[in-house]
Amino acid sequence: MGATAEPAISVSRLTKRFGDFDAVKGVSFEVGVGEVFGFLGPNGAGKSTTINMLCTLLKPTSGHARVAGHDVVTERDDVRRNIGLVFQDPTLDGYLTAEQNLKLHAELYGVPGNLVRPRMEQVLRMVGLLDRRDGQVMTFSGGMRRRLEIARGLMHSPRVLFLDEPTIGLDPQTRRSIWTYIRELQEREEITIFMTTHYMDEAEWCDRIAIMDQGEIVALDTPETLKAGVGADRVTLQTDDDAAAIEALRDRFGLEAKIVEGAVTFGVPGGEQFVPRLFAELAVPIRSVSVSRPTLDDVFMSFTGSTIRDAEEDPSKHRNRVMMQMMGGGRR
Repeated sequence: MGATAEPAISVSRLTKRFGDFDAVKGVSFEVGVGEVFGFLGPNGAGKSTTINMLCTLLKPTSGHARVAGHDVVTERDDVRRNIGLVFQDPTLDGYLTAEQNLKLHAELYGVPGNLVRPRMEQVLRMVGLLDRRDGQVMTFSGGMRRRLEIARGLMHSPRVLFLDEPTIGLDPQTRRSIWTYIRELQEREEITIFMTTHYMDEAEWCDRIAIMDQGEIVALDTPETLKAGVGADRVTLQTDDDAAAIEALRDRFGLEAKIVEGAVTFGVPGGEQFVPRLFAELAVPIRSVSVSRPTLDDVFMSFTGSTIRDAEEDPSKHRNRVMMQMMGGGRR
């Protein structure tokens, strides 16, 4: 058997501290070559801080990380030559055309002059924007701009493409379209994709995901394995008295329920078979009930005790983001 290929990304006990606050708390993981790897978690969980360290925009407080075979601290230039990066915030020049934005990027990365035009046509065709190559970017829709930013990140043929919240602010249909492009690009280019997101449906596109909460990785596996590990179906109730319903579920059925996103929620095996018992034996009027198979949101809730949406609405979980703003993002 041949030697095992070095991972595209290798992270060991990586931390980032701002003052007395640990934004990232000793995370460790590996990403295989050609894998689509997702970081899933609420805003402020430490996802962007981690991606900034891997892209050499932030220096780790401790720990080690290698990207495309190079150390992110001692071989920063080598790392940067081998990665593409699509930032969470737009960075295109709206006054330039799509082609001019790509040419500028190619010059910054030292793409040989004779390769710029064919590569530019190739990436524009990949993202369906070849016919808009001469269009001024300020006239593009949000989805078109995002696709152009992805094309720009591919101009210098990186080995690893980092996507930080690649579809944030886009409508669901456009987000799905962007992900179709991303998957097609990954197959054509044979590159590794590392992306962050707080959209649960988006994480389903990944080969594996790491769920991050408050600076720590709380779970890491394929979406299917993580969902299978939850086991129970999610039952959601609207009742006339939620507090009484939670108490009755505990006393009558031995179930621990809680208010999640404004509704009484609990997990139970065979949810559809349990619903008739619920109507017959729960001594609280039920206005509506729904049953759903385990989702990644259920996985997140099983590890953290809340959903992504509730975590984002909890001010105590925003300290990471607040600290980043106070430190000016930590970028140099």
